[in-house]
Amino acid sequence: MLQVNCVNEIYCDESRPEALFGVDKNVDKYMVIGGIWLPGEERTIIKNKLKLLREKHNVYGEIKWKNVSQSKLSFYLDLINMFFNTDSIRFRCIVVDGRKVDVDLYHNSDNELGFYKFYYQLLFHWCDPMKHYRIFLDYKKNKQPNRLQTLGEVLNNATFSYIDFVQAVESKQSDLIQLTDVLIGAVGYKYNNYNTSDSKLKVIEEIEGYLGHPIQRTYKNARKFNVFEIDLR
Repeated sequence: MLQVNCVNEIYCDESRPEALFGVDKNVDKYMVIGGIWLPGEERTIIKNKLKLLREKHNVYGEIKWKNVSQSKLSFYLDLINMFFNTDSIRFRCIVVDGRKVDVDLYHNSDNELGFYKFYYQLLFHWCDPMKHYRIFLDYKKNKQPNRLQTLGEVLNNATFSYIDFVQAVESKQSDLIQLTDVLIGAVGYKYNNYNTSDSKLKVIEEIEGYLGHPIQRTYKNARKFNVFEIDLR
């Protein structure tokens, strides 16, 4: 008899979506969609770690990549250390070159459909057979109200996993989505060749120190910090 493992949770966010569907695609070249994976039974432990970091550094506002600054640098460095030293958390993102996306040809001229197809690519390859998943996306207003339900149904049909639900959550209410924001923000900052903030560069340097190489495309089997450059040819 097959034994189903515990429920896993995925907390997702996106960075620089305007690079994909914006009118002016010269601002940023790359969009990043990412998520952190963790066992549901570890959620409270990880949230408590984040709470302790907030108290240690007196940081109580929203944790976001755009909020990385000199005054909060020690907090964000500790946040990166916590991520890499917590074995139960894994991170995966996909990097999309917005200039190569043909919405008319591949997404029926529907920007929103294309956006969620990229979300599918993020999730599909890391949903293991016979495991249950609860997926949380940062809330965004969709033209089609059933996008998340459809994403869950497609994943259920395409994998041997059990997608219990796909749910939108306000990032302000989720420290775990906020952690994802920081990680994808670092990837997007690196890919788009920004260097305007010494504090953000130090956070990236901290990440790269753990990786042992620059933030870049990783092998498929990289389980802790996985970066997938999607091929749009």
